[in-house]
Parts: sequence; structure tokens; C-alpha cells
Amino acid sequence: MNITNNDKIPFSQKLEQLNWLLISLLTTLAFIGFIMLYSAAGGSFRPWLIRQLGFFCLFFPLMIFIAVTDIKIWFKASYLFYAIALIMVIMVDVMEQMSHNAMGATRWFRIGSIKIQPSELMKVCTVFALARYFYSIEAENIGRFKFIITPLLMIFVPVGFIFHQPDLGTASILAMVGVVVLFMAGVKMWKFVSAGVIALITVPFAWHFLLHDYQKQRIFTFLDPTHDPLGSGYNIIQSKIAVGSGGVFGKGFLGGTQGQLDFLPEKQTDFIFTMLSEELGFVGGVFSIFIYCAIIAICINIAMKTKHQFGRLFVIGIVNIFFIHMFINIGMVMGLLPVVGAPLPFISYGGTIMGSMMIGFGMVLNIDLNRGVDLRS
Repeated sequence: MNITNNDKIPFSQKLEQLNWLLISLLTTLAFIGFIMLYSAAGGSFRPWLIRQLGFFCLFFPLMIFIAVTDIKIWFKASYLFYAIALIMVIMVDVMEQMSHNAMGATRWFRIGSIKIQPSELMKVCTVFALARYFYSIEAENIGRFKFIITPLLMIFVPVGFIFHQPDLGTASILAMVGVVVLFMAGVKMWKFVSAGVIALITVPFAWHFLLHDYQKQRIFTFLDPTHDPLGSGYNIIQSKIAVGSGGVFGKGFLGGTQGQLDFLPEKQTDFIFTMLSEELGFVGGVFSIFIYCAIIAICINIAMKTKHQFGRLFVIGIVNIFFIHMFINIGMVMGLLPVVGAPLPFISYGGTIMGSMMIGFGMVLNIDLNRGVDLRS
């Protein structure tokens, strides 16, 4: 699957040469999500499944369209995408500060009944911009300090606004993805070690002056959820009960007690893997994780075979967004990580995370199709 001149390949041939194994695995994850959302609603299409189906049917053709469109179009628009996403993040932050006292916190734009979370789009757009930036500079300049300032600003300006909303989980994920892209681009290890030491030194300052009380409470709850079993520790205690009670084969579809009796919080979003583990058991959980791992392996293979830096870094960035979300979400519901807002890609309910991931994977498919294209021509 390697097109060297995208403009001269018929549309039908492009479709045939797409990585349909990757597409099938992504669709399988979405189907697992449909099943669990149906169960989360007590055996009903409403309110979550019908809308999630709508999101998937909307974004699947978009993913294919992105995959078969000339890669140079998306390459040239990378900085524009970043700018638009950053403006949206800033607007949400301004709206948040204006509405905080009157209406409470919000991290979304609402268009009718549809909510858009710009911080999710920001992750993909940041990967776009970083991949293009490192493609445009010479390899020997990557390690020089003045060439690192721009990508650092690309990462940490939106991180700062997202953190200020406040959304520590999304800000942390964006920072982690950005750091991985910097490392894969060729920034020397000692720079990361130095930054890590500085970050450790500033931890006491961040704890006292940057973190909100509820964010500190999440860390205390992670360390000892039984300290407040009916308050801050309730969610994770119920989650661990549900995961453990599922056993090897689960309690059966629609048979989970914690989920069906509404003991399980946010069962359609952040804690959907808990519901999956309770009803489908260890086997169901491992099968889902296997699908995630297979997708990650395919993407790494695509990155390794791609000849241009833009494609390699973009694929690495998207697969890291995908992996970090999966890792944090599953670790969170098992009590291995603090509870943060990290939905499970393609399974958790949500249009923005579904859309941003399908846009990202649309570009991964495009890069797989255009591994040898010269983007400078």
C-alpha cells in the first residue's frame, strides 16, 4: 500500500488500497461501544446509543474522505487547523471565566443539542502542527535550543489554557503527547531529563498554588478511596466492586448489578470499561484490550514504513493520544491511577472524542496510502 502520485490514482483504487484491517478493528471497537451504551441505558437505544450511532455514521465517511484525499492538502493546512483549534480553546477558556460565577464550569461549545469540546480537537491539531514543523527543519537543527522554542510554545500554550479551564486531565494528555512527538523527532534525552528535574522541583509550588481543591482531593482519593466512601471515594469503590464481581466470564449482557442498578457513576463515559468488565468479565476486557493493542501495533508498523518525517511523527502522535487515553481510562477504573476525565476511545459515549479520533485515523490511513510521497514537490 504505497502511492507515490496521489493525483493520478483512481478513487476506486484508493479505496481498495486502504488499510481495511485497521478500519475493521476501529469499527469493532465502536461496535463494542454500541453494545455497552445499549446496556448502560438498561436495554434502550436512548439516550446514548442512538446518538453515538449518529456520530459514527457522520464521522466514518469523513475518515474515509480524509484517507483518500491528496495528503498535500492536509499537510499545507496543518498550521491553519492548529490556529483554529487554539482560537476555539481560548474562546472556551474566556467563556469559562465569564460564566464561572453565574452558570458553572463549561468546556464545550453548544450548537443546538450538540456539544463540541475544542480541547479534544486541539490534541489532533497539535500533532498536525508539530509534524509539519519538524518536517520543515533540517535534522541537524532539531537539537538546537532556538528550534525547540516554537514546538514548545505549540504544546504548552494550549496546555496552559486547557489547564486554566480547569481541565487537568486533558492538559496532561496533550503535554504527554507533545513530549513524545518531540522525543521521536530527535530532541536529545538529556533535555527531557533536565525538564523532568525542573518539574519535580516545582511540584510543591504547583500543589499549593496551581491545583484546585478538587484536583488535590482526587489524589488523596486515589491513595485511600475508603477515607470518604460515600463522597469522593464512592466512584472508584463502586468501579472496583463492579470489575471484581465480573469474574472470568462476567455476569452476562444486561446482567451487571452495579451498572444496571445505577450504583456505577458515569457508566456511559469515563467508567464504561467498568461496566464492560462486570458484564463481559475478564475475557471481555482482555478481548477489548487486544483490539486496542492490535490497532497500536498496526499504526507503529505504518510509522516505521513511512519515508517522510511528517507522516512518521503524525502517526506516532495519534497512536499516543489513542494509547494514553486507553491506558489512563482502564488504569483509572481499576484504581491504579487517579480519576481524571479520559474517555475510552471509540467505546465511551461522546461525539467530540469520536470525531477527533476518526479524523486522526483518517490521516493515519492517508499516510499509510502515501508513505513514499514527496511533500516538498
